[in-house]
Amino acid sequence: MKPLGPIPDGYHAIGGQLAIGAQSARDLVDAAGGTPLFVYSRAHIDRRVAALRAAMPGQLAIHYAIKANPFPPLLAHMATLVDGFDIASGGELAIVRDAGVDLADVSFAGPGKRDRELEAAVLSGITLNCESENEAQRALAIGDRVGRAPRIAVRVNPDFELKGSGMKMGGGARQFGVDAERVPALAKAIIAGGADWQGLHIFAGSQNLDAEAIAETQGKVLDLADSLARAIGAGPLPKLNIGGGLGIPYFAGDVPVDIGIVGDRLGERFADLPDSLAQTTMAMELGRYLVGEAGVYLCEVIDRKISHGEVFLITDGGLHHQLAASGNFGTVVRRNYPVAVANRFDAEPVETANVVGCLCTPLDRLADKAFLPAARIGDLIAVFCAGAYGATASPMMFLGQGAAREILV
Repeated sequence: MKPLGPIPDGYHAIGGQLAIGAQSARDLVDAAGGTPLFVYSRAHIDRRVAALRAAMPGQLAIHYAIKANPFPPLLAHMATLVDGFDIASGGELAIVRDAGVDLADVSFAGPGKRDRELEAAVLSGITLNCESENEAQRALAIGDRVGRAPRIAVRVNPDFELKGSGMKMGGGARQFGVDAERVPALAKAIIAGGADWQGLHIFAGSQNLDAEAIAETQGKVLDLADSLARAIGAGPLPKLNIGGGLGIPYFAGDVPVDIGIVGDRLGERFADLPDSLAQTTMAMELGRYLVGEAGVYLCEVIDRKISHGEVFLITDGGLHHQLAASGNFGTVVRRNYPVAVANRFDAEPVETANVVGCLCTPLDRLADKAFLPAARIGDLIAVFCAGAYGATASPMMFLGQGAAREILV
């Protein structure tokens, strides 16, 4: 038997069924027209953002990285809660534009921006977080051609990383950002080229549950930003994106990050900022931390079979919608996400079962040897922590399966 990850706080039973936003799983499936289905909870997102605001220094802006979940209704709701948005492609620029987001509050990071994406960014007035000297030069040339000064910040590749991160985004040779020692010369060239100088973006890592490690790294980010601002010599730094890093518990033994520690330590630093940062607009960029635990993926048991004494619950879902939960999204050793039989949510577990998808590959597994209530054909399986990097981070067209339904409740 393999343990399941912890079900996030805020979920309960109605009439024995999992409830999301005061509606039962079965009612949600019926309303949506079937499974597989992603359900996102406004109430969970509201509570998460409110708790984060209460813990962090008041002057810290909160940005939402839409790559975590760009579902338009969810994005429209996030626009009422956060101070800005971070995108990573021209396609995401179109998404935020269609959602009516104020483009002055949008920044665009990511390596390999094509000229058409740079031009769209310049014309839209969003901030480009340039990842190389070449990219900055192309943005300046495009600005000259279209007659509009580009808003440019520099993404920095720091010489440190966020210890214990699920994904390391800084330190050593990286495709992300400009090595710290080359940033002052590039920033001076950007300013001399007539750009609207927007400051620095320093992102060291993500999916971290260690508050002390996050706080230590944020301190290093502020120290580096101070050093770079003084070397650039253009006065106080206008803006600083300090990155994110806050993770969520996925697996057995994971403990939620203590945002109180992070906020207290950051508040201490903000109370004693150097002159180079004293007037700087500070922002934290978060994706999965804001929406990950607000999402549940529901799929239906299509078949139940026994093979060599093991129970297999075969569902109409799978890795084509939940690549991360299947263990195929950067996980070295596959561990179980939190999973439940949604329509038997308050039932006691009685059997060990493997929950698998409908694809013809052994990689399509949603839970291995999980201790669950006895599930029958027609029952609903719930995979939690599905609000981030689910629908749009998975190969939905594999074997022609197509997209899952999505709703915000």
